[in-house]
Amino acid sequence: MTGNDPAPEQASAEEAPPRRRFLVTYGLPALVFAIIAAAMGYGLLYLDPRSLPSALIDKPVPDFSLPPLPDRRRGLDSDDLHGQVSIVNVFASWCAPCKVEHPVLMQIAADYEEDVKIFGIAYKDRPTDTVEWLEGLGDPYNAIGVDRTGRVSIDFGVYGVPETYIVRPDGSIAYRHVGPITLQDWNRVIAPMVKTLQREAYRQGS
Repeated sequence: MTGNDPAPEQASAEEAPPRRRFLVTYGLPALVFAIIAAAMGYGLLYLDPRSLPSALIDKPVPDFSLPPLPDRRRGLDSDDLHGQVSIVNVFASWCAPCKVEHPVLMQIAADYEEDVKIFGIAYKDRPTDTVEWLEGLGDPYNAIGVDRTGRVSIDFGVYGVPETYIVRPDGSIAYRHVGPITLQDWNRVIAPMVKTLQREAYRQGS
């Protein structure tokens, strides 16, 4: 090695041997891509996007009071979500997935009328459109609040509709479901959780 030769640790990628230069140029990006693809694949296979965590899990529902739909005397407020296990469903008449979910809510309301209360929040919807939608498809809700601005829904942590929350008798949020509820979701996850919370509330009250 002469005094003019570069030190090995100072050699650039261009000056490296062809095999090493190939690995630096093509091998490293391919490895990075493979790691990213594997992580995305794992998420698609093993993570359920419909049950995303929420910052409000185990915390009280936001304090709110929403007006009723036209020709209805009762709206919805945070006090309604105390004293029993409640289901809060955020929906809109313009929401296509909400229409897919609606028959499931109707079936739940019919099958569990005495045991489960379903409350609705009409998200950024014209009240007349909401009324027309419910008249056409049926009304599974014990009460509905009109959230024209979306402020209350945002306070819940909603970023799209439909979203559904299970609320404990003390008014704290136990569970968040993102997207339309299917019968499988109800039978496997939501109904068992509701029953567990109801049993816990009964034991604490007895």
